Order: sequence, then C-alpha cells, then structure tokens
Amino acid sequence: EGFAFINRAFGNYWWSYWIMVSCNVICPQLFWFKKIRQNTPLVWIISIFVNVGMWFERFVIANTTLSRDFMPSSWGYYSPTFVDIFTFFGTFGFFSVLFLLFLRFLPLMPMAEVKMVMPQADPHGGKH
Repeated sequence: EGFAFINRAFGNYWWSYWIMVSCNVICPQLFWFKKIRQNTPLVWIISIFVNVGMWFERFVIANTTLSRDFMPSSWGYYSPTFVDIFTFFGTFGFFSVLFLLFLRFLPLMPMAEVKMVMPQADPHGGKH
C-alpha cells in the first residue's frame, strides 16, 4: 500500500496525481473566503475545477494501478484505444440527453403558472 501511494505521487503519473490534489483539495479551500462564496461566476469556475479533479481521481485510480501490477512483466503505460475514447465522449452525450430530457419533462417553471399569467388565460378576455 505504501508503494502504491508513493507511486501515485511520484511515479510515472505524478502529474495527474498533483492535478487531482490541487483541484480537489486546494481549490475548495477558496470557499473559506466570503467574497469568493458570494461571487457566482467564481463559484462556477471552482466547481468546474472540482469536476476536473474528480475525473483525474478516477484516472489516477485506474491507471496507476494498471501501470504497476504485481507482475513486473505487465508493467507499462496506459494508451487509450478508440473504444476508450468513444466511451469517454459518449458519457458527455449521455449526460446531455438526460439533462435535456430533465428540462423537457421537469421544467423550472410549471406550465400551470405560465398559463395563469398569460393574457388569453383571463376568463373575461381582458374586458370587465
């Protein structure tokens, strides 16, 4: 276990480990400052960095364990195949479809409220 941790921090994929640490540990520490918490664009940017850090966490877990297996003959660098690349981009497409379906069937404003404020919803037709 100790070797696995040291290998993650200082091995072949050291750069991904430190990106993960900076995005998941250092960036959220900015929320201790009230001005940053109240700045919506800055909160959005920090959330993007946290999401990038979460992706790098998965990358670190998968690739560092696969690059240094128990048998030295299986040691090597990870190089993605076209299936890996298409699966990665497919997750973005799948999320986009689910997000659009969510917006379609569960809108932010209920249609009953929108129809209530429309002029044609007036039962008197605008006349008193």
